[in-house]
Amino acid sequence: MEAASLSPSLATSSFGTSAKTATNERGSTNCSSYASYNNLNVRHLAAFHKQSHLFTKSLTRPFPYTKSHACKSTHGNFLPNLVASLEQVEQTYIMVKPDGVQRGLVGEIISRFERKGFKLTGLKLFQCPKELAEEHYKDLRAKPFYPKLIDYITSGPVVSMAWEGVGVVASARKLIGSTDPLQAETGTIRGDLAVQTGRNVVHGSDSPENGRRETALWFKEVELCQWTPAQASWLRE
Repeated sequence: MEAASLSPSLATSSFGTSAKTATNERGSTNCSSYASYNNLNVRHLAAFHKQSHLFTKSLTRPFPYTKSHACKSTHGNFLPNLVASLEQVEQTYIMVKPDGVQRGLVGEIISRFERKGFKLTGLKLFQCPKELAEEHYKDLRAKPFYPKLIDYITSGPVVSMAWEGVGVVASARKLIGSTDPLQAETGTIRGDLAVQTGRNVVHGSDSPENGRRETALWFKEVELCQWTPAQASWLRE
């Protein structure tokens, strides 16, 4: 390589020349001389391992740095793009319980998730059979209220929904509010629309894993619709 044959004395000599020509008789900076020096530095470093593009911008940037150079940067959006690439789209299962359906709250509940910006991928009015209710709440089987809970969920139709989005599980839990409506914050679904734990209107998955499990439990694959909302670009960068 050309840079590999560059001796320390030549590098020093070149630096000395650049340093002398970088300042004119009035003491002002000569930008082209600094650019030449920086280019020489890059050629010298090329003898080593190729630099990460995270640092290339600072090594090759002419001095002084101006807004025109910033506009031409090819790596200026690296960090936001990296963060976006690490974000994972999740699924969550949301169910309007029989009391929510009977009270005519389905539209109100759906609109809260729509206004938040999440994507609805599955929706149906469904009379839940006992077997499905028992499988859904199997983790609560040892609880004394389990039989009463099964009777409640199967007492009338429910509205099953599958929602998708980045952080949708945690965000949905915040929209829904605490299990006990009297402890739920004002502005949440339960805080605004319910007064008792046994009639708390809506269910939401409590983890991404349960979101996937419950969605698969309540929906067949053909019942889920994959689509791109027109507003997607206005919700995420």
